[in-house]
Amino acid sequence: MSEILERLQSAIKDRYHVERELGRGGMATVYLATDLRHDRLVAIKVLHPDLSATIGSERFEREIKLAARLQHPHILGLHDSGSADGLLYYVMPFIQGESVRDRLNREHQLPVDEALQITLEVADALGYAHSQGIIHRDIKPENVLMSNGHALVADFGIARARTEAADQSRLTQTGMTLGTPVYMSPEQSTGAHVGPTADIYSLACMLFEMLAGEPPFTGPNSISIMAKHAMEAVPSVRVVRPSVPEEVEEAILAAMEKSPADRPKNAAEFCEILGSPLGATTARRLTSRHTAVRRLSTGARRAYRRPWWRQPWVIVGGIGGVAAATLALILTKGGPSFGAAVGNALDENRVAVLYFDDLTPDSSLGYLADGVTEALIDHLKPVAAIDVLSRDAVSRFRGKHAPMDSVARVLEAGTIVKGGVSTNGDRIRISISVIDGNSDAERARGFEVSNADLLTVPQVVADSVSEYLREYVGGQLRTRQLSAGTRNPRAWTLAQRAEKLRKDGVSSVAAGDSGKAAEDFAQADSLLVQAEKADPKWVRPIALKSSLALSRALSIKDPHRAAPIVDQGLASADRALKLDASNTDARETRGRLRYLRWQLQLDEKKEADALLEGAREDLVAVTRADRTRASAWVALSSVYSQLHEQPDSYLAAQRAYEEDAYLTGVENVLMQLFATAYDMERFPQAVEWCDKGANRFARNWQFVSCKLLLRLTNAVPADADSAWAELKTLDQLLPASEKAFQLRRHRMYVAASLAKSGQQDSARRVLEAARGTPDVDPRSRLLTAEALVRTLLGTPADTAEAFRLLKDYVVSQPLHGKGFAKTQHWWWRGLKNDARWSAYLGGAPSS
Repeated sequence: MSEILERLQSAIKDRYHVERELGRGGMATVYLATDLRHDRLVAIKVLHPDLSATIGSERFEREIKLAARLQHPHILGLHDSGSADGLLYYVMPFIQGESVRDRLNREHQLPVDEALQITLEVADALGYAHSQGIIHRDIKPENVLMSNGHALVADFGIARARTEAADQSRLTQTGMTLGTPVYMSPEQSTGAHVGPTADIYSLACMLFEMLAGEPPFTGPNSISIMAKHAMEAVPSVRVVRPSVPEEVEEAILAAMEKSPADRPKNAAEFCEILGSPLGATTARRLTSRHTAVRRLSTGARRAYRRPWWRQPWVIVGGIGGVAAATLALILTKGGPSFGAAVGNALDENRVAVLYFDDLTPDSSLGYLADGVTEALIDHLKPVAAIDVLSRDAVSRFRGKHAPMDSVARVLEAGTIVKGGVSTNGDRIRISISVIDGNSDAERARGFEVSNADLLTVPQVVADSVSEYLREYVGGQLRTRQLSAGTRNPRAWTLAQRAEKLRKDGVSSVAAGDSGKAAEDFAQADSLLVQAEKADPKWVRPIALKSSLALSRALSIKDPHRAAPIVDQGLASADRALKLDASNTDARETRGRLRYLRWQLQLDEKKEADALLEGAREDLVAVTRADRTRASAWVALSSVYSQLHEQPDSYLAAQRAYEEDAYLTGVENVLMQLFATAYDMERFPQAVEWCDKGANRFARNWQFVSCKLLLRLTNAVPADADSAWAELKTLDQLLPASEKAFQLRRHRMYVAASLAKSGQQDSARRVLEAARGTPDVDPRSRLLTAEALVRTLLGTPADTAEAFRLLKDYVVSQPLHGKGFAKTQHWWWRGLKNDARWSAYLGGAPSS
């Protein structure tokens, strides 16, 4: 028992029985207790000793009395307060829910309508408190609890007590801030007078995080974050999440103006901008994001028009009075190198080439727009003087028209290149712009070519952009000469059109439109046949045929239907490499096709082993020829994993992430990094990768799965309640095609958590209910999960059952099961010293 808990229990034992700690933060520790007089559960929040001594009991009691007067459906009430052996505490109802922070930690982003409901309910509470003359001063996700689907604001009055403490210097010395910097208004960070608009500012920050998955401003320390609040423009939430209504972004921008005078004056005005009257959601839950927000009247929108200095066409040359005050305050306090902390200028050497727009009325030149863009990225990539973002990094903006300042901030690019392709009579017009991401200054030019000169377009564009970039980044940019590889314009056009159709087909697969995907793939194949006939010596159409086969095969679930397509792709890759043995595109595709053929499990063991080794050979060759090729590193990581070479698998996945954190399928790279770290018992790294994936891909079920798997380690508590909550979230995220199998597998992981925490009977019941059936698990993959739970249950009968299950698994897996006896995975460490390990698994019959 901690010293604080002992002191507390000793002082209040006649009124409360303290049972256990619920959590702790920078200001206080919360305990679960029983109110002996009323026989009810309560939460007791105890301020840390330094803070208690600084505030003093007299000031604390005065502020608590004010807060205790607040009676509102969205304010967490206060039962009691006092001083116990020098510790200041207050007693609240115990809420059986979770905080908004808990929800964000689990889901990263909230549905738009739920985020708006929470915001409106908190605003309702703040409006009431402000009318009573009370400012909260510390609105943040941790201080908003959820009970029966509705928000409750906690901790009224405590921030004021801290702020008005006589010895504020002591607070600073002990590292306690007067608020939370991530959500703190600029005036609050300077110690200036704080009014209702400071709470509205913090609420807007919280709404931004609920929608975007991260706060509007972050940084390495409090000084940096406070400076960003004072000096930087608020990023666009709709760039990160386009489904957010325009009115919501307007409300956030209005509430986060630097000067309090420019913000909504009260909670009611803030709710009006959001499109819902104050208190509208207290009696009902919002039902859809279409009804959650109403469009503002013309007058209301005019009233909250951005100030002139925030308009995108203005280059801001200075900072307002509040920002200057913040800067002065922070500089006088000293601390880390402030210039580095707040220098928010984007690096002009970091270049983002956005996909060119097809500006034709019938969208007939999309292939040319994509081809010019990708050729330009490839052209600039090897230039040492600049850092050019990958195709995947900029693909999120393809076909969208986001403000350039927002694009620059999201990509952290100081130089933006964009362009468009259109027609002028029988000629094709290309427009190019190079934009300074820090000032929006723009250099533009355009030129026209005839259809017969299409092959010259990528080179002319590259030369023009290089010329402009010299002015932005200085020095001479030594760029390589682009080569189309063919002198036949028709062959080049056909290949470009086919590649665009292949990408469209992949997008259709992702959208669930298999019919459209099949149509796109078939047209692409026809065009590539024509391109090869137009120029039989050009290797690109043949290499693209192998890439097309890979995309088609990956879209087919049935191994027997996919296998002939894989074989066609392998034949095309072989033909391409006979024409050009150094073609890394064809070699990478062949390596990936060999690995896919191995995954189909249709070959005898000897042939399967040769496929896996051949895949490794191809992919190693590609990564040696081009160390920056992230997609090859990803595939190589998967191959190493199947070869049980986990350290190499981890390093390859890490290299892929380092080379291109925006890589298509990067969520799978993050999962591979998690899995290999997990398998190698590098649990802190596994936690880091799981968290990173959950933060970036909140709707990807794999990053809930990894949390359940981590509960089987000592790195994360085997908390059954949390495991059940994660399973519920998984149920909401899983695609229909995966749900039946994956829910059974993950119920077994919950059973493992129950067994690990000593709840043996519950674990058995969950395990038995989760067993697979032939229709759900035809390949018997759930047997290993059940065997794991049996090892954790630990009785002799359970251990014997674990061996039986593992033997059945090995027999059922014609390829993957054969090497199971040699596995070094830590799950089975407790079984490997048992004689039954080699007897049951090493001697399993071959199939």
